[in-house]
Amino acid sequence: MSGFVPHTDSEIAEMLAFMGLSRVEELFAVIPEALRIAGPLGLPLGMGEADVVAAMEGLAAHNRVGGELVCFAGGGAYDHDIPAAVKALSSRSEFVTAYTPYQPEVSQGVLQALFEFQTVVSRLAGLPVANASLYDGSSSLVEALNLAVAATGRQAVWLSEGINPRWREVARTLAQGTGHDLLDVPLVAGGTQWPVPGSTEPPAALVVAYPNFLGCLEDMAAARDLARSVGALFVVVFDPVAAGLLRSAGEWDADLAVGEGQSLGNPLGFGGPYLGLFACAASHVRRMPGRLVGETVDTRGTRSYVTTLRAREQDIRREKASSNVCTNQTLMAVTAAIHLAWLGPRGLQEVALQCARGTRYCRERLLAIEGVEPITYLPVLREFAIRTPVSPELLVERLADEGYLAGIPLGPDWETSGCRDGLLVAVTEKRTRAEIDGFADVLAKAVR
Repeated sequence: MSGFVPHTDSEIAEMLAFMGLSRVEELFAVIPEALRIAGPLGLPLGMGEADVVAAMEGLAAHNRVGGELVCFAGGGAYDHDIPAAVKALSSRSEFVTAYTPYQPEVSQGVLQALFEFQTVVSRLAGLPVANASLYDGSSSLVEALNLAVAATGRQAVWLSEGINPRWREVARTLAQGTGHDLLDVPLVAGGTQWPVPGSTEPPAALVVAYPNFLGCLEDMAAARDLARSVGALFVVVFDPVAAGLLRSAGEWDADLAVGEGQSLGNPLGFGGPYLGLFACAASHVRRMPGRLVGETVDTRGTRSYVTTLRAREQDIRREKASSNVCTNQTLMAVTAAIHLAWLGPRGLQEVALQCARGTRYCRERLLAIEGVEPITYLPVLREFAIRTPVSPELLVERLADEGYLAGIPLGPDWETSGCRDGLLVAVTEKRTRAEIDGFADVLAKAVR
């Protein structure tokens, strides 16, 4: 393999002369001899472009591409249908090349698109204000905790284990720096077993997912009443597709609503880029993280769009900020707005209803297999957890050979909730009756 040096010999000589050095090696004299590479790396000779492409294609052929498998995996990232119109519109150069709209006079198009996104997220969440998005669902959760701590002056947070375990990991990582005291509240039979008031330090926030990670619909009234009784902010992790059928977070009197917007027109994409949703009550707008686009009129009375309330963000008042996020996921947010506009309220409701019906049918088919048992008995909407006589990791491997992505094995994260060694299965509107029947047949074969 040949080396690549971006500087000519004369440029290197000029640089060394300016620094008063005679050899390039003198730049690294502070590095101990024992840490330096003694000889050449022993890399193979370079290959031609065609040979490199053939080698890489050979490696890629060992992977099972998502499109080759019928997907029954969920857990926060879902194989929903993306209409051709959404792909076509969101891939237009005006959106793909749009960046931070620092100058509103030349950014009216993208600002309006983000304003429309905020509007639809506000309606989904049932809360009056939504921001222009965050990086993903986990960052939205972290920012909700930051806001709650800043608003209440408390450090404790009650975090339901029904929240995506990866999100909780992110929250715990960030808490190492902020000092937040996170209490993971376990699930019992699929629902959160909240602490008795007075048994622990009063929390800044009580956080519950609706539906939760196992697909269950929890008792939101009980969670809300508990939050109010301990003086905590009520934070709901909501799903934008499920919101087509369920009560909104605002209807449950939530102070904050956060979620993941990947299912709104954005592909699975190997884990990203994704889209964080964040909405809040009007009383918390001054502490809201990220970018907020507002509607106004210019000096001629023409409707215009601008970023607003900038003084609440860390890039202006660093010493008073509760967040260090000052940007957003513009392209993903615009895609989500296009997707929701294409569906409309009735279309979103129909998508959610198809997911619920498919989930019910799939759950009944799988539970009819000998040895397969339910882990929870609470109502579910798009996914559910089962226990099988064969380890879920082995099932996933076996069913991949049959052309199915079986679901997500529930590992050590679910030990305390009694769900370990379960399989989490998701059914979106893309799954047909024939696909569900085929999935049930091969799973029955695998457990035998």
